[in-house]
Amino acid sequence: MPIFIVSCKDGISKDQVEAVKEQAKSQGGTIKHEYALINAFSVEFPEGHVSTMDQHEHVKAVEADQEVRTQISSGIPYTTSSLRQYSSHQPHHKSSHKGHGPYDRKPIEEVISCLANKHQHPLSLADLVRLGPPPLSSEALFQSANFTLSLLPIRLAYRLQALRNLPFIVVSNPNITKIHDNYRHSLGTLLPWEERTISNPEDEVQFTSVLSDLVKTHQDTIPILARGFLECRKYISAGEITRFLDEHLRTRIGTRLIAEQHIALHNSSVSSIADKAEGATTSKEDLEDLEDNDEDDDSQDDQRSSKSGEPEQNTYIGVIDTALQPAVTIDSAGGFVADICELKYGVRPQWVIDGEPDTTFAFVPMHLDYIVTELLKNAFRATVESRSKEPVVITIAPEPPAGPSTQAEKEVLRRLSEDAILPLDDKAPGVTIRIRDRGGGIRPDVLPNIWGYSFTTFSEEDDVPGGSDAFGMLSGAGGSGSSIAGLGYGLPLSRAYAEYFGGGIAVQSLYGWGTDVYLRLKGVGSMG
Repeated sequence: MPIFIVSCKDGISKDQVEAVKEQAKSQGGTIKHEYALINAFSVEFPEGHVSTMDQHEHVKAVEADQEVRTQISSGIPYTTSSLRQYSSHQPHHKSSHKGHGPYDRKPIEEVISCLANKHQHPLSLADLVRLGPPPLSSEALFQSANFTLSLLPIRLAYRLQALRNLPFIVVSNPNITKIHDNYRHSLGTLLPWEERTISNPEDEVQFTSVLSDLVKTHQDTIPILARGFLECRKYISAGEITRFLDEHLRTRIGTRLIAEQHIALHNSSVSSIADKAEGATTSKEDLEDLEDNDEDDDSQDDQRSSKSGEPEQNTYIGVIDTALQPAVTIDSAGGFVADICELKYGVRPQWVIDGEPDTTFAFVPMHLDYIVTELLKNAFRATVESRSKEPVVITIAPEPPAGPSTQAEKEVLRRLSEDAILPLDDKAPGVTIRIRDRGGGIRPDVLPNIWGYSFTTFSEEDDVPGGSDAFGMLSGAGGSGSSIAGLGYGLPLSRAYAEYFGGGIAVQSLYGWGTDVYLRLKGVGSMG
């Protein structure tokens, strides 16, 4: 029998809502669910029954349940002026205007549908580094900006469509709605730029500023989604949540990498000019000077974060370090996690790096930093709680040059090609890192669940996600009080980062003794 969602008008009283429900019952309907977050309820009518609920004075809309799953207009109002409402960073110069673009003056809902139906072409890291190391000329920066602009709107539309395909009650959750609004705002901010070709320094600076704002807007996406799904766990299965988040994490990694690559290239190129000018501030004249840069200019800004130390020379192309040394990142992450352990437990775990610590390979440092930090949290916590005096041993083993890709590896790359960024060379050698602790291992009943999102295992009385995934995140004696306690997505997200370029994470536990975690990172390829 068909089920309909009846949305009541805003501002009506509870008695008036009850009157609407009685009207539905009087027409042969059965109330199936009452939504707490919005003025709406679902009602089931007999097959072939004709309802007049949409004519009730207090009813805002009546929609078939299947339609509501793909349209959330009742919970999130859309208007034909939405595009301009969200476009606070519109370009000012008219000299490079393309004329009326394909999305000019269209309601943003039509734009989203149009973009979401476009094919998302596979992208390789070669596309991101094809302009070479910074500093770039003005022309090269314009090419980078326009290339970035050609990719992001479709990717954002894909995520919006995925959010809208969730059950209506899930998308109505305030946290999920916030993420939906953020994506919609970001798309609306970028669309006015789609009508232009970035061809002057002022537009390039402004566009880069827009990208920086968008990256900041989405930096808390995963924790907010985790909280939203926790609150909606009664209305969506754990399997659906896992499938959605796996896809979302994979796509988010690529989208963020595209945006941050241009931002990093811009910052490196502009800071090089500033260095030459001995402290001069960025201006139009500075940017125009970029055209005079020689290709072999060695004056480059060091982008390596404080966690990774200071390299002797800049080895970056955007956010990609062509000579990343895992040992440096591990030492930095180890110091950070050990500081937190000492603060919370009064004990500072020790760690030892062996194998070949001088190994370098081409990779994205912020990905490695996140993965290693999450894995060391687990190892250090196990060490502290088991009162083990043994240090955590991290072994770094570089892989020999790879032979021809196996069929399994080719299948992984094919499967990810729709929403992932392909490595420069699928035969690029990588690094395997083993993290070994003597913390007692993982209980056999917990081991099968370590890759699950923690909110699927919370008890009904849990109101806020203050715990951790089954494998264990550092947490204080009170649960959510720890400054590095998470929402239970640390291990799944770490695995997503590792698998993004063809690597992976494997866990071997000897219960009662300790745990070995094998992190394989596939190099993104030669940038030569």
